[in-house]
Amino acid sequence: MTTARNNDVLLEGQVSGAPEWSHENHGTRFYRFLMEIPRLSGQADLLPVLLPEPMLAQAVPNTPLRVRGQLRSFNNRSGVGNRLVLSVYATDTEPPAGQPCNRIVLSGALCKPPIFRKTPLGRSICDLMLAVPRRYGRADYLPVIAWGQLAVRSSRLAVGDPIALEGRVQSRLYHKVTENGTQERTAYEVSMMHLLEEAPPPEC
Repeated sequence: MTTARNNDVLLEGQVSGAPEWSHENHGTRFYRFLMEIPRLSGQADLLPVLLPEPMLAQAVPNTPLRVRGQLRSFNNRSGVGNRLVLSVYATDTEPPAGQPCNRIVLSGALCKPPIFRKTPLGRSICDLMLAVPRRYGRADYLPVIAWGQLAVRSSRLAVGDPIALEGRVQSRLYHKVTENGTQERTAYEVSMMHLLEEAPPPEC
C-alpha cells in the first residue's frame, strides 16, 4: 500500500519499547510504539507510530525499522494531555537502509494566520497550522514551524493559501502549568526545510 502524495512520511530509526495496543478500526487492530531517530545535532526525536496488526511482527524492540505512512491528527477531548494528538500512521514497511531517516512531504492549505516572532538572539520563527486533506472529506491539522528566511516567507501567507513543503517530524519537550502542578509533556510538529512547487515523495 502507498501513501497519499499530499501527506507522505518516510522514517527509519530504532523501535523504542514494545508496541502496545491502541485501537481497532474497520476490523484491523492497531498498535502504538515510539521510534527513536537521531538528529545530526546528536539529539533524538521520539516519534509515535501506529502500526496495523499484520505488520506487528516487524516492530521488534531495539531493532531498526523503516516505515512509510502519513502524519495524522485527532482532537483529544479527554481533557488529559495535548488537545491535538499526532501520530505517524504506517502504511508500508521497507528493508532498513542502515541510516537514520526522517522526511515528510505535505501539501495543503493554511488554516490559521501565521504567528511570526523572533528569538532573544534575533532568529526568525514562524508557526503555521496546515490543513491536509484526507479521504471522505476529512483533514489532518498539522503544526509546522519554519526558521530564518523560510519563516519570513511563510509569515506572508494568508489563511486559505495553498502550501507544499518538505521537512522532518520532530518531538519537543515542554512544561505545562496545570491545576495539579507543572507537567512535562511532548509536542510533535513538522520542522520545515523547504517550500516546494509540488509534493514529490520523500527520500533519504
